[in-house]
Amino acid sequence: MMGFRSVGVVGAGAWGTALAQTARLAGCDVKIWAREAAVAEAINQRHENTIFLPGVPLDPDIVASPDLGNLAACDVLLLVVPAQFVRSVCQQLAPLIEDGLPVVICAKGIEQDSGKLLTQVVGEALPKARQAVLSGPCFAADVSRNKPTAVTLACSEEELGRQLIATIGHKTFRPYLTDDMTGAEIGGAVKNVLAIAAGIVDGKDLGASARAALVTRGFAELVRFGRAHGARPETLRGLSGLGDLILTSSSPLSRNMSLGQGLGRGERLEDILGARNSVSEGVYTAAAVVRIAREKGIEMPICEAVHAIIGGRMSVDEAIDTLLSRPFKVENL
Repeated sequence: MMGFRSVGVVGAGAWGTALAQTARLAGCDVKIWAREAAVAEAINQRHENTIFLPGVPLDPDIVASPDLGNLAACDVLLLVVPAQFVRSVCQQLAPLIEDGLPVVICAKGIEQDSGKLLTQVVGEALPKARQAVLSGPCFAADVSRNKPTAVTLACSEEELGRQLIATIGHKTFRPYLTDDMTGAEIGGAVKNVLAIAAGIVDGKDLGASARAALVTRGFAELVRFGRAHGARPETLRGLSGLGDLILTSSSPLSRNMSLGQGLGRGERLEDILGARNSVSEGVYTAAAVVRIAREKGIEMPICEAVHAIIGGRMSVDEAIDTLLSRPFKVENL
């Protein structure tokens, strides 16, 4: 199946830049929108995103612009802005794009204020777009350097999904198709919260055994949350669920895990966030996940603990003691 020719990447952070690079490797004409004019200039002139992905040479044919309108004529858009900005950016895109344009959601999170999944947010802001979700275990640095990566491409339209895979897939960037969009995006969102918890365990030097237990029981929470939203178990066990959780809970290259490590070492959340130029999605997703879990009666004690720590209602030591003091129970998901 033939893919699309031109790809517009909405967002020039590390992940957006990496996706622009891999789309060029797949043979696409690529334009990328950068909110900051300095980022666009660096990509165009130096062929490097010196702010968000320094040290990675970019294909010189990638064209960057701070004007969203430059993406209007692209055959497909990859939406790679932070989750909490998806709605506002899509509202800006709405008058610029044609009906039926494929929009692939590459952000991972849940809208904090509304508690809505990003497919719901995009559905409201771009009601005539054809949606897909790209998620899975991959770091921007690996993808941008053409290291082997496998991801999930979720789309309710099988033919469109296959066309999107033919567009961005290549030898070292391997999308696997599913029609379970809900499962794909829930895995990518909830794992960010759990990665903060894994980082706290690491920062407190509680040991590899504790981290393995935390990740395993955290995955049980992810499955319960996904099941309550109609996600399929095989999707949650796949690349966009378990795979992504394993990656982001095992490396300080994960922005969420490294944030948790700082919290575990006793650093203040404000100081950690203030020293970064990138977004740690789990900080904002935690509140939405916990609110939804309470409304639906989903037991998620690890996510609750992360939410309490981030909100300053519980210290790290208090949260750990609360989790370790829970009653013994039968192991299940």
